[in-house]
Amino acid sequence: MDLINETNMIAGYTMGMEPSGRELLVVVVKGTFQLPKSGEEVRLHETQLPLIMADTFTGEPGFSAPYYEVDFAPRKLKCDLLLQGSAYAPDGRPVPRVPVGLRIGQWQKTFVVCGKRVWEYGLAGVQATPPEPFTVQSFSYDVAFGGVDNFPEDPAKHVAFMHNPIGKGFHKNIKKEWIDGAPMPHTEALNQPVEKPDGDYAPMAFGPVGRGWASRLPYAGTYDQNWIDNTFPFLSPDFNDMYYQAAPLDQQISYLRGGEEVVLVNLTPESRTGFVLPTIDVPVVFFRKKGDRHETKAVIDTLVIEPDKSLFTITWRASVPLKKNMFEIPQVLVGKMSRGWWRARELGKTYYPSLEHLAQSKKVETEDDAS
Repeated sequence: MDLINETNMIAGYTMGMEPSGRELLVVVVKGTFQLPKSGEEVRLHETQLPLIMADTFTGEPGFSAPYYEVDFAPRKLKCDLLLQGSAYAPDGRPVPRVPVGLRIGQWQKTFVVCGKRVWEYGLAGVQATPPEPFTVQSFSYDVAFGGVDNFPEDPAKHVAFMHNPIGKGFHKNIKKEWIDGAPMPHTEALNQPVEKPDGDYAPMAFGPVGRGWASRLPYAGTYDQNWIDNTFPFLSPDFNDMYYQAAPLDQQISYLRGGEEVVLVNLTPESRTGFVLPTIDVPVVFFRKKGDRHETKAVIDTLVIEPDKSLFTITWRASVPLKKNMFEIPQVLVGKMSRGWWRARELGKTYYPSLEHLAQSKKVETEDDAS
């Protein structure tokens, strides 16, 4: 298939499948933008990041936090808002706690980032040590509340905090030798400090959640013997497209349109950074073999902000159901073409944007004939 990309951004395509077994042709466009300082306009970054072909993690897969999720989800019902970064103490003065906040349009989320602290086992039971002051503290689900309590010799007593099994601070089995000096999370909700190792605290981060975590796994569907006997290799009938959402539930909103105001609080050295998302139309045209075409506009369903790298990415997505297979669509146009291009296509001729391009094409043809 020929993918024509006229967006100055990165584009790609893949196959998707519905639970019914019907296939989809999915086109993804990702733009990388320079994170502006407050008051500056957003512009494309000089380096366009490639599309992510497989999930990436902060460390060993399965034992660390997801960092980037594959860009080729067949569809997303909502827009994922994601951020990877650090908390910065205001004015660069060390403090034990810093509230961080992200606002996009009418949506917002805030939590607290703490310095290093541990559980302390004493006469009064288990308590948290005061957090150490810091000026910059990175955060992710690696250092949010959660983890696996696998200290007991009996495997039947092992417990995982499935809302964040790779986090810190969770202990179900309370014994001094297992808890005293054990690391605590670096993040917590604004009005819910982490005070008990066996508490039920919401893990706080802005990144993607794991595919097998408690908040996401139920959407994957049921894969039992009945599925093996009657449905394999297709998706389970109770598969829910919400499974494709990488962000936690409180970071999923309606599709962005562009023009939304973004405000970062204590997520940059400037303490407060604000800018407006660019408004960019991304038309997509699927040309079918028989001459007809399907025209649509890709929607913004993923925003990833990386303040420490001074950039952010926006991902647009469009799809079309296929009758048989992807070979029925020989060409896809992403972006806008000139009237001349459309006219040449209607006449079945090759379009040359300038006389120079035409001359170069003739030169190549002459050289090929001579050889």
